[in-house]
Amino acid sequence: MVEVVTFGCRINSFESEILKEKFKSIDDLIIVNSCAVTGEAERQCRQAIRKLRKENPSAKIVVTGCAAQVNPQKFTQMPEVDLVLGNKEKAEIEKYINNDITEKTIVGDIFSYESYDKYLITGFEGRQRAFVQIQQGCNHRCTYCIIPFARGNNRSVPEDEIIKQIKTLLAQGFDEICLTGVDACSYEPSFSRLVEHILEQVPELPSLQFGSLDPAAVDDKFIELVGKYKNIYPYFHLSIQSGDNLILKRMRRRHSREDVINLCNKIRAVRKDAVFGADFICGFPTESIEAFNNTCKLVDEAKIDKLHVFPYSERPGTPAAKMPQIDMEERRRRAKILRQMREE
Repeated sequence: MVEVVTFGCRINSFESEILKEKFKSIDDLIIVNSCAVTGEAERQCRQAIRKLRKENPSAKIVVTGCAAQVNPQKFTQMPEVDLVLGNKEKAEIEKYINNDITEKTIVGDIFSYESYDKYLITGFEGRQRAFVQIQQGCNHRCTYCIIPFARGNNRSVPEDEIIKQIKTLLAQGFDEICLTGVDACSYEPSFSRLVEHILEQVPELPSLQFGSLDPAAVDDKFIELVGKYKNIYPYFHLSIQSGDNLILKRMRRRHSREDVINLCNKIRAVRKDAVFGADFICGFPTESIEAFNNTCKLVDEAKIDKLHVFPYSERPGTPAAKMPQIDMEERRRRAKILRQMREE
């Protein structure tokens, strides 16, 4: 049976399930679905590949995913790796696995890719909650983020395919469905309309959940649905990144700290049981102590309960990597302070 090793986000988790189902009957095949969100994520991936080769000397090791897309040469140079495929190629991976391919690296232009894998999965191994991918790619260019160059431009899965996938997973016994995407709120033509149509057409769905939500893209229609439908799970994870308006501008985010506070208050007004989580980057280039303190204050002011905190990590190829950097120890110190706030 194929072994799929997954790094990174919920989209990778969804795509890894596709890979497992496509290659159920193949032995001695290891697929590493990589992540490129930080340089550290890439390092851990390469470390895992070396370990996998040592433990499986005769297996065919294929590396795909975001790190393979943006840095294919690093994996091509590894003697432990047999084949490197980009994200475009991952969607049609059986073509490369089932045929004799002489090239070691096949990574196409992700910006020329206008589709996605249309495979319908039947389950999630070892999970109670199932992820459903609703869109791919991102049209925004946050200064710290390499992901658009790994995933391409925004492209949305047709609504009828999403609903069909949800119904398939419900029939398999999954009662928690989480909508996910690189930039899920940018689903076209409308994220809130998609949510409404899912709830209308699949009324038996016990729990509809969401991956990261962009505070700048959550509209009043979505808030109205949160108040109307009790099978919307009342946990909302926001991609905030900083509580300082100047740093948010330098990150090229589209929201302000005031937008975050207003959004949390609006959702609480329609759902008293609402719980909020958020992503935060500590030690972004040029972040002063005052700016970091504004992030700490935002956690209290918006009453954010669950924090996903990490120190800023330079990502080569992004504008932020060229900005004046803060000492790594100081980044880690700030991240530790913010994590302690969560524990308290």
